Amino acid sequence: MIMTLEDVKTYIRDIPDFPVEGVVFKDITPLLGNVEAFDWVIQEIKSQFADKGITKIVGVESRGFIFGAPLALSLNAGFVPVRKPGKLPADKIRRDYSLEYGKAALELHRDSIQPGDRVLIIDDLLATGGTSTAARELVEELGGEVVSFAYVIELGFLEGRKRLGDYNVYSLLKY
Repeated sequence: MIMTLEDVKTYIRDIPDFPVEGVVFKDITPLLGNVEAFDWVIQEIKSQFADKGITKIVGVESRGFIFGAPLALSLNAGFVPVRKPGKLPADKIRRDYSLEYGKAALELHRDSIQPGDRVLIIDDLLATGGTSTAARELVEELGGEVVSFAYVIELGFLEGRKRLGDYNVYSLLKY
């Protein structure tokens, strides 16, 4: 089957009032369960970055891991997980940030990014940009160069792209 962007959209379902009342959650599990749709998404994102010299893919916990690991393999780049507090065992750095419905923090191993690494930060969804900004700050603190951000879904009405400033931002699906 040949996929299109419209086909892929049919694999995203809305879950109202999750994780809190008033939020409409974009559920990607149907997309992940369809091999053609999942592969199409990875290949489409890869096509945007194949010639950018990416050396590390930073995947944001947890759904950024799902897209980041296969993307890293396909781009011949290392994969680096950015985790919630208490999940990384070695020496790490931390950033606190605000979500659209609360507060959170992210951590990154100090030895996971080297000065000069060309980094693509990936997550499943761009909302307010708080998570991505925290991930960017962690990467840059370690000397990495953030080449771009990539998302499967962007919620444009929350204006997260504005918070990311002048960085390149790629989103596959925009709502």
